[in-house]
Amino acid sequence: MNKIEILAPCGAFESVVAAVRSGADAVYLGAKEFSARAGAENFDYDGLREAVEYCHIRSVLVYLTLNTIVFDSELEQVKNTIIAAAEADVDALIVQNIGVAQLAKKVAPGLSLHASTQMSIHSPSGARLLYELGFKRVVLARELSRDEIREIAEACPELELEVFVHGALCMSVSGQCYFSSVIGSRSGNRGRCAQTCRLPFSVRGKGKYALSLKDSSLIDYLGELEEMGVASAKIEGRLKRPEYVAASVKACVQSRDEGRVDENTRAQLAGVFSRTGFTDGYYTSKRGYDMFGYRQKEDVVSATSKLLAEIRAGYKNELQRVELRAKFKAFTGEKPVFCVTDGVNEVKITLPDPCERAVNKPLDSEKVRKQLLKTGSTPYRITELEIELGSDVSMPFSSLNELRRAALEGLGDKRKKNNYYEIFDIDIEKPSEHIAKDKKRYARFTSTAIGEGFKEVDINFVPLDSSEDEIKRLINSGFKLGAEIPRALFSRENKIEKQLERFKKLGVEDVLCNNLAAVYLAKKHNLKIHGGFGLNFTNTLDLLWAESCGFEDTEVSFELKNSQIAALGGELPRGIISYGYLPVMLTRNCPNKSENISCRDCSGRGKMKDRLGKTFIFYCDGYATEILNTLPVENIGFAESCRNLDFEIFRFSVENFVENVENIAEFISESLNSRKNTHGLYLRGIK
Repeated sequence: MNKIEILAPCGAFESVVAAVRSGADAVYLGAKEFSARAGAENFDYDGLREAVEYCHIRSVLVYLTLNTIVFDSELEQVKNTIIAAAEADVDALIVQNIGVAQLAKKVAPGLSLHASTQMSIHSPSGARLLYELGFKRVVLARELSRDEIREIAEACPELELEVFVHGALCMSVSGQCYFSSVIGSRSGNRGRCAQTCRLPFSVRGKGKYALSLKDSSLIDYLGELEEMGVASAKIEGRLKRPEYVAASVKACVQSRDEGRVDENTRAQLAGVFSRTGFTDGYYTSKRGYDMFGYRQKEDVVSATSKLLAEIRAGYKNELQRVELRAKFKAFTGEKPVFCVTDGVNEVKITLPDPCERAVNKPLDSEKVRKQLLKTGSTPYRITELEIELGSDVSMPFSSLNELRRAALEGLGDKRKKNNYYEIFDIDIEKPSEHIAKDKKRYARFTSTAIGEGFKEVDINFVPLDSSEDEIKRLINSGFKLGAEIPRALFSRENKIEKQLERFKKLGVEDVLCNNLAAVYLAKKHNLKIHGGFGLNFTNTLDLLWAESCGFEDTEVSFELKNSQIAALGGELPRGIISYGYLPVMLTRNCPNKSENISCRDCSGRGKMKDRLGKTFIFYCDGYATEILNTLPVENIGFAESCRNLDFEIFRFSVENFVENVENIAEFISESLNSRKNTHGLYLRGIK
């Protein structure tokens, strides 16, 4: 069983030093562009190279985040960032965008790929798909329980798993939050989240922070995660100060190596940053009221100057983590030689002048040993030293110091580079214009109560858990049906597979997939894949991958502007959401839980108000909750008029609750001015 890796967040070089000197095995950091923490200082190309060399000398790995969605206009810049990463010798790329992953495999095929938590992987099939696509590691969703993590580890043992063990919890599943972008065009999928969830929201007129969770801390479970086969224990916090990085790394190292975290370290960890304490609610399957919290005055003032100085003192000196073997040889009339090796690299230093014969007191081997072992200001520790010394050798200590210094510097030069990537500076071709051949119309419902007027729709997607009798009734009535695989697959893939087989036996073969796990399951059962917005397709490379994967068509991300959508290339049919209350969050914890409202007292639907009095509807299927925007998006007619779009989909989420959708023709013909609506991001786009 391999030791679990301690992976530290670094928003600036000061945090790299803090992490390494506190005992981290690896660090992750972002470049100036395409980082999900755009607010961090991040690293330019020279800074990246410096950080990698610093870490590699000290046996620490470096992972670079390219974990945002990207647009066609940015692909050349993305390629250059991948080239720079390979030239800087980073050990892996952490990516969100499937198109970026495909590009990286062409530019630097030897560079390992880690799937960001922004890919929303929370079930075995999603992990399996990414392994088959060549990913080395998956960063799992934060919402998983211990049993769900174990299930993924057992289902895909060839794939490394990375689990967040300390740091902030987003209310939404990562990669599925659009709140900040829908409200203010600041996209979390672009690293520019405005942290809308930390603002006041109330349910049933009570409470203040229905979307704010405490920070997660699983540090006490590192041994258990290691036993499961989890490869990496990840700390969140690239926006936080170096002292936070040091305290959290120290706690993780203690937990892993000693099986416990001492009280002083716990106090440092709580004092440097918390939101009314920590939670392990997802991991222990104790979701609910106790997981909610927000940063209060006492949390802010706990990070005193004294505490920060105490933490800094813990990493002011080098951590001598690199063990070496060495050999010293000196005889009269011969040039002295000092050789060091780390087991892989070896450096041999010979002084230019031969040793002289001692006139009075010859060189003593114990004094030689003591002098050569003085590596205190370096990351090295000589654990084995062989000495061959003549009985009458004379040699000044300054020469011994010079041998040691030159040998360690030479070894450092060799240790700077871990990898030797082959790099291909490929051309990014401008995509040819996509012209739609047919125009289709889809509708998506949350029940089977579909009005007669929807028989003319090309596909009506209904819930996967719809009853067999209802499916037969609709088919016999002339409706063309498809099934929507839930966006949240937590703990229910076996159930979903049985439901897919049931639909298939009834003649329904079209499925709407908003998650990579859903894509894998659809392919496994030879069903027709229709991509949903949750896949976050934003560039031509995404669509080319989907086409190669056998998709029938796909929705593109509703974070794209109309002009960006129209410019997408490839042959795969694509469409947009023409109408619908856009889901701004997919959450595993329910806002009702912030007021300790039990599931027994909940209908599965609820309302939430922000500080301005705007109402957001949310509904729960027992596995996850979708929070909907306060107004529906309406872009009706654009798909039909745009020659680049193949279909539009009407996304009905609150039919017979807010929406009256008996007849699609009447619904479309109704004056748009008679309904309060928004054009969403199709006109204004995101930052």
